[in-house]
Amino acid sequence: MSALIDTNVLVRAADPVDPAHQTAIEALIRLRRAGTALWVAAQNVIEFWNVVTRPVSSNGLGWPIEVALAERRRIERLYRLEPDEPGIYEKWRGLVDEHRVGGRQVFDARLVAIMLIAEIDGIVTFNRADFTRYGVAVLDPAAPGG
Repeated sequence: MSALIDTNVLVRAADPVDPAHQTAIEALIRLRRAGTALWVAAQNVIEFWNVVTRPVSSNGLGWPIEVALAERRRIERLYRLEPDEPGIYEKWRGLVDEHRVGGRQVFDARLVAIMLIAEIDGIVTFNRADFTRYGVAVLDPAAPGG
């Protein structure tokens, strides 16, 4: 089994004051112990950087660049990085057309496109509803066994 880690899980796992911090950490440990290959996409790392370096007043964490850099390096060490591959745009375009996706959820569709191109089985996310329409396995860290 392989799974892409959604940005919301990466952020919660990195932020010790987040109420879901421990849940995210325990789910990632449980998946790793079960032999799941854990992946991040370049998009996840970019989104992570955006959230952690954005000011608190703009719904970010307000981390200094050096703290964000250390955490990004840790993510790159811990998880396999799926780079942007040819064909992602075409796969994404098909998904948004077929599922009539708009707004912020176009980024979730792009993650699914990456998963399909890279043959990654599922996604670890706290936002189950954002991914169920695509027919990919959704692993919710807050669900029993998720």
